[in-house]
Amino acid sequence: MALVLAALPMALQADPPPDPPPDPEAAVSVSRHTLAEAKKFMVSAANPLATRAGVGILERGGNAVDAAIAVQLVLGLVEPQSSGIGGGGFMLVYDQADQRLTSFDARETAPKRAHYRQFVHQDKVLSWPEAVNSGLSVGVPGLLRGLAEMHKAHGRLPWAVLFEPAISMAEQGFEVSLRLHGLLARSNGLKGSTSASAYFYRDGKALPVGYRLLNLELARVYRQVAQHGADAFYTGEIALAIVDAVGAHDRPGSLSLDDMASYRVIRREPLCTDYRGYTLCGSGPPSSGPLAVMQIMGMLSHTPVLEHAPDSPQAVHYFAEAGKLAYADRDVYVADPDFADVPVKALLHPEYLAQRAAQILPDQAMKKALPGSPPGIDPAEFGLDESAELPSTTHISVVDAQGNAVSMTTSVESAFGNKMLVRGFLLNNQLTDFSLAGVDGKGRPLLNRVEPGKRPRSTMAPMMVFRDGQLHMLIGAPGGTAIINYVAKTLLGVLGYGLDIQQAIELPNRGSRNYGTELEEGTSLSGIVAALKSKGHELKIRPLPSGLQGIVRTKNGWQGGADPRREGLALGR
Repeated sequence: MALVLAALPMALQADPPPDPPPDPEAAVSVSRHTLAEAKKFMVSAANPLATRAGVGILERGGNAVDAAIAVQLVLGLVEPQSSGIGGGGFMLVYDQADQRLTSFDARETAPKRAHYRQFVHQDKVLSWPEAVNSGLSVGVPGLLRGLAEMHKAHGRLPWAVLFEPAISMAEQGFEVSLRLHGLLARSNGLKGSTSASAYFYRDGKALPVGYRLLNLELARVYRQVAQHGADAFYTGEIALAIVDAVGAHDRPGSLSLDDMASYRVIRREPLCTDYRGYTLCGSGPPSSGPLAVMQIMGMLSHTPVLEHAPDSPQAVHYFAEAGKLAYADRDVYVADPDFADVPVKALLHPEYLAQRAAQILPDQAMKKALPGSPPGIDPAEFGLDESAELPSTTHISVVDAQGNAVSMTTSVESAFGNKMLVRGFLLNNQLTDFSLAGVDGKGRPLLNRVEPGKRPRSTMAPMMVFRDGQLHMLIGAPGGTAIINYVAKTLLGVLGYGLDIQQAIELPNRGSRNYGTELEEGTSLSGIVAALKSKGHELKIRPLPSGLQGIVRTKNGWQGGADPRREGLALGR
């Protein structure tokens, strides 16, 4: 295991939060969605306007990659709290013609002048609000480079055509949704932003539902990028505007024009493993999401979880215990693989997962799981990193008529990123996904500390499932560190219990991130509280507003599901 040790100080005074940060989607209500069915193609995205834009591109002869790009560009306009060109993401692309799966890592990177103590002031780690709402939190945006690389490799329609739906909406306006209005009303940080408040508020109040909002600045940016390619964003006046904004903040960051111009997307080998006759695939590190999902599914295969109904006390118990073990490994072993040797194969080895699963007792909950010891790995060499990851993200699933597919998760990190609006788009705060302290409580360096050019650990989990060599399912979700449990729950529902994709998405959310067991508030799981407590579970009943978007193959075509906890839509032809 390669660890580059600098001269690091002793432990800093930084107590990680015992609970995850509050999810800004918590006020969103849940209502039943209808399963979408189609014979040729399917799009599932987090906003109906974006979904319909993707469908329109497919009807014009575009493929799954073309549609996913158009969907994302619209989402950056109508769902700015979750994603946009000021952020980054991970893309899985399946090419049916050569049956090849490609993973694009478009994660943000730390500037070349970044350092592991940049979130430390006078030997004290900055608070979360101080760190997030600052220039220090902004990584080099990777999304546009990712979309451009994906299009160059697999796109069919001209690049500029894919911008047309978003440009039209930005220039003609779109209606503010109930979800966007609610998030604006609850975001004091955005309201206090000198660059963003005038766009999102009128007389100090959040834009009302139904207000027709135009974004002419973003339309101009989109037109420049449509005409001149991604270089128009990473060099020239747009890049200068981003760098100037970050440098002019009261707590400035070190982002430079050279950082922008030198950003590169990395094509990484997809991570794949077997589960009950299926092959699960996803993006690998620096994302911890698919790896942890695969660990959970692998450990559950050694338990009788499927002998119990999905929402029964015993099934939820097994699911939560597997989650504790997977998150314990995640918090120690995963970081940017270009800066650390992440033991992916060891963590997914069947014997290792069987050993981990043996710690799951049928009638007694673990208080807190410890990281495991994969062959050749000593967990004592590593520090525990409980860095928070905020839940504002989005997911897109697309399958076209030829069977090509895209599963893509993108993010600006916190709700509305770091609250800085530049040329009509918000900048990310992804650098707060690094360990802010850089060292653990014993002064040991953490794998996920800030380093120049490094990509912060993520939990984004775009995934695809194959059966007998044929694409079977696409799934992903927003939700910060809870993404792992959301995606694993849905995979278990479809692949284990035989539910349709909509039923699996709508299962009440549950699981453990290794600090108590979480149950979704206001659901049928309230009926199993006593039974779980009798097993020793420390329960946290709270809103868990996932935003799952999934597609599953059927004998007659495709079924699509969209999470009713948000405003997404699955639609096909």
